[in-house]
Amino acid sequence: MAEWRQGAVPARSRPAPPAGPPYGLLRHGLRAGVAEWVLTRVPTPRRNPFALGYLAAVGATTTFARLADPELVLRLQEASSSDGHNLLHHPVRALLFSGFWVAGPIWMPYLWAFAFTVAPLERRVGAARAAAVFAIGHITATVLSQAVVITAVATGRMESEAMNYLDIGVSYGVLASLGALAGLLPPRGRLLALGGVGAMIADQILTDRDLVTGIGHPVAVLAGVVLWRWLRRDGGGRLRPRRLRTPAASAASASGPGGAAVLDRG
Repeated sequence: MAEWRQGAVPARSRPAPPAGPPYGLLRHGLRAGVAEWVLTRVPTPRRNPFALGYLAAVGATTTFARLADPELVLRLQEASSSDGHNLLHHPVRALLFSGFWVAGPIWMPYLWAFAFTVAPLERRVGAARAAAVFAIGHITATVLSQAVVITAVATGRMESEAMNYLDIGVSYGVLASLGALAGLLPPRGRLLALGGVGAMIADQILTDRDLVTGIGHPVAVLAGVVLWRWLRRDGGGRLRPRRLRTPAASAASASGPGGAAVLDRG
């Protein structure tokens, strides 16, 4: 029998060391609270390389347009414009460069437009597919809207000058991204996003009466909606494990070498 020494305290009855600052609780609060929700949605170069890179390019052209010689800026924008004349004679150049200018000298509204449409879409589907959605929306809306202008000029319903009206901007790509993002949201969020953009487009058609944007903006949103099924698919064909089966079902499933159960994949 072990000898009991006076003054010895059993391990279980020893007082616990004093607790330090509640850093663990603070970290847990940041992870589970509003701060974590915000931080996980702030665009970063790692999470949003496409959105931030495109914004940087648009910011550079906007700064150039404000500081450079106005005649030089106008010549460059006319060469980049996706108007009917350029689409017929220089389609690749027009479709590629028209989306790197903004219509006006102010860049800040496009920062918020990208932050609430392109960036969330990129976080969900990746940079490659977000860029594809943006490009598909820009190209589809541009071609269809200008095709109406070209047809109207050819049939005499519009003046020939309409073929040279400046057509630049990123709105088609942004609206296509919003239409695509709506398909990845819960039903209420989807309804809110599509209802909001629908009201905005309707107001623009009634007040602005510009034929190109009146056609291009709804077409861009519909282009994003058409891509819902593609975006919802698991990218790259990766295999995903199904839900765990019940014990009875697991007993009836096939087993691998040595009797080990085979992971069922979809």
